[in-house]
Amino acid sequence: MLEKELLKKVRRIQITSSHMVNDILAGEYHSVFKGRGMEFDEVREYQPGDDIRSIDWNVTARTGIPHIKKYVEERELTVMLIVDASASGHFGTRKQFKNELAAEVGALLAFSAIKNNDKVGLIIFTDEIEKFIPPKKGVRHVVRVIREILYFQPKKQTTNVQAALEYLSSVTKRRTVTFLISDFIDADYERALRIANKRHDVVAVSLNDEREGEMPNIGIVELMDAETGECMLVDTGDAELRKKYTILSKKNSKERETVFKACDVDHVPIMTGQSYIEAIIRFFKMREKRK
Repeated sequence: MLEKELLKKVRRIQITSSHMVNDILAGEYHSVFKGRGMEFDEVREYQPGDDIRSIDWNVTARTGIPHIKKYVEERELTVMLIVDASASGHFGTRKQFKNELAAEVGALLAFSAIKNNDKVGLIIFTDEIEKFIPPKKGVRHVVRVIREILYFQPKKQTTNVQAALEYLSSVTKRRTVTFLISDFIDADYERALRIANKRHDVVAVSLNDEREGEMPNIGIVELMDAETGECMLVDTGDAELRKKYTILSKKNSKERETVFKACDVDHVPIMTGQSYIEAIIRFFKMREKRK
């Protein structure tokens, strides 16, 4: 894609996301992911002028000397976007590919974060870590993040969710709000997801397409696995084959949902060709109600 077209697309996503944040999501993100205000720092001896409401009566009783609890203002949140760039993202039968959907969802979340004065970072992965952008603030930084998600050219094709989650822990020292954006065509990541969610607030954003759950009857076609390159001829006119395909797809979706529930991870399913803003609003309202 030409540089001019690239910039135009990034700009369109920037404008659209900014409007959605200002007009629709105002207050939603903040109410769900706001910091805790003040956090405990230390206990020290009481000094003249200290607020007596801060006295730690347990420590005072134990030592016989008045002590107070000292608090510091909690710093802003850090939001990490972990985005799957494997080859299966180059698929979509409704308006856009899954990787384009990932960029738009990531942009919406990133602009929500910087409006709340939070930092935003990015990890792009396949079966290895392909790109890491440290968390920063500002519109220019978020535009760079959008551009990377849209047009990054990965070296590998397959997916390793476990590696991405382990890398998150290695590069972040403090708790983050982490959006894991992927189609989750992978296995054996449950343990890594559970560990990551104990340290961070992990939200799984799954990208899906209608044809991944239902095979149309269009005769004999050649299908290729985007991540392995394997090709095969398939007779989509075979009703029994289409039925098995649907059953297998539902089984995979159910197993994925079971993993998220077992790890106590919130799940936001999003379909190509459908409104992702509605899915995100439902998620925000669900989180707010639960709190």
